[in-house]
Amino acid sequence: MPVVLVEKESPQITVVTLNRPERRNALTLELLTELCAVISEASQHPDQRVLIFRGAGAAFCTGLDLKEAADTTKAHATAEMVANTLIAISQTRLVTIAAVHGAAVAGGAGIMSACDFVVAADKTKIGYPEVRRGLVAGLVMTFLRRQIGERNMRELLFSGELIDAARAKEIGLVNRVVAAEDVMNEARKFAASVLQGAPGALAQTKRLIEELWWQSVKGDVDLALKYHMQARESDEAREGISAFNEKRKPNWAHP
Repeated sequence: MPVVLVEKESPQITVVTLNRPERRNALTLELLTELCAVISEASQHPDQRVLIFRGAGAAFCTGLDLKEAADTTKAHATAEMVANTLIAISQTRLVTIAAVHGAAVAGGAGIMSACDFVVAADKTKIGYPEVRRGLVAGLVMTFLRRQIGERNMRELLFSGELIDAARAKEIGLVNRVVAAEDVMNEARKFAASVLQGAPGALAQTKRLIEELWWQSVKGDVDLALKYHMQARESDEAREGISAFNEKRKPNWAHP
């Protein structure tokens, strides 16, 4: 079964579905690689203008697959692919829309925050629980900080608690909150609005937005990778990931 589904709704709009519903669309090296390939291919089609990302099953995306993350030999490759995916989403000339439901957590919330526009179902839970797994939300933080103020970012990252869609909209992480059955319709409505604009002007507008901060983002991502990998290779990460997979509370060692 393909881990990413691609459906062209029109020559201008493509819907990309994360397709690991049995794992709540948790991110694996395979899924991330395929997602980057889909974004790259869509970006090369001159008629293509909008990508809508959604998740199959009960959730949008719950972040890294911690079963795979327990394999430390894949840690560097996975971290680099997370970085590549977030950059691909933010840097494509296409307008990107996240149609979110169920849960958008950790790397899933990162994908959401890298998109241009976010529609969330009213019962969606969103958050960055990395510290509760002995990890550092370095890569997603690079994109999160563009969306919300520092106080709210500290609250989300330090507590690791999930917030609801209404709170996410209040702090600027989500554009629209609708009933679950209306999420895709709302995403399509925004896509239709985008298509009213001149293609060249729209692409240049997005490029300018990205260039206004791009000079720092490569350095930010490099720094984030450093902190992310320090955490991934730590005893705390091994304990946090093991505790999650074993469905128990982590036993943190205190220095």
